Amino acid sequence: MGRRRWVVGILIVVVLSFAALVVYAAEQDRPSDEFRKQFIDDFRRTGLNTTPGDAMMLRILVEASGAKRGVEVGAASGYGAINMGIAFERTGGHLWTLEIDPRAVRETRENVAKMGLQDTVTCIEGDALKTLHEIEGPIDFVFLDAVKSDYLKYLKILEPKLAKGAVVVGDNVIASARAMKDFLDYIQTSPDYDTVIIRASMEKNDGMSISYKIR
Repeated sequence: MGRRRWVVGILIVVVLSFAALVVYAAEQDRPSDEFRKQFIDDFRRTGLNTTPGDAMMLRILVEASGAKRGVEVGAASGYGAINMGIAFERTGGHLWTLEIDPRAVRETRENVAKMGLQDTVTCIEGDALKTLHEIEGPIDFVFLDAVKSDYLKYLKILEPKLAKGAVVVGDNVIASARAMKDFLDYIQTSPDYDTVIIRASMEKNDGMSISYKIR
């Protein structure tokens, strides 16, 4: 009996030591915080990318809420994804970012890899109205930034998978309010959500809706 305990103890030490080595190796391979900050500062954004202020708001929301499973609809070239990816890395979570344009998918994957976030962020190619069905719940963070008139459709696909306390963010809700009127009417009046409209960036008058799923 004593020998068996001794063997088990040795095995536990070996397993823990190996796990520590794996974590250490991953940390050594990860780009430095300085590199990441410079990469984000130098990022060549297009009109499809979110603004720096909005991207930082997303990062803060993910980390503050402790989100573990996030979905972004509309990756563009991955500026928002890498910002949120940093937060999901800190929470030990994962982000699935969806993009229909094959070229943008390649750019997103390349940028995610350069930031060392390939284990945290997965870019899925295809029409979000189809690929959203493939993502399993529970989901506790959502960022909508694709076809404005489809926001409510995206939400309705995801809604059965949303965890209580999930955060749902819609982009461009001021500039494109008319195109997403059905979404805004629903998210602002549903008893299942608390919603506020904010502007986290002075770069564009886009606006963001932030909703908390009460139940």
